[in-house]
Amino acid sequence: MGFAERLKELRESHIPKIYQKELADAVGVSRQAITMWETGQRIPESETLQNLADFFNCSIDYLMGRTNTRETPEQRIESAILDDPELLEFWQELKLRDDLQLLFKQVKPLPPEAIKRIIKYIKMVEDEESKED
Repeated sequence: MGFAERLKELRESHIPKIYQKELADAVGVSRQAITMWETGQRIPESETLQNLADFFNCSIDYLMGRTNTRETPEQRIESAILDDPELLEFWQELKLRDDLQLLFKQVKPLPPEAIKRIIKYIKMVEDEESKED
């Protein structure tokens, strides 16, 4: 499924139901732009793609049809560590760091336990670094 099909499917399955005009207003474009995207005549610019992904609470990769995993990397990480309040608190700080943003976005989808181990490892390294200072 490519971008055109995915966008139309997301819009039509949205609850509550959303029409092209409503989606256009929500992301700041014309209804005609939505029509052209859904028919495959055009693809939106990157900023608009991000707005669409934010609106539908999905990743740009999902929106573009490059993955069938709807969750964003942040959502996958958070769901993997929800049962560990200490790691969840650490993640809330960690996800704001510019030096790690690219790393999180480039990681291929991993099982929740692997994600949890990676966050634990980063925390361990951070804890060791703070002890040395």
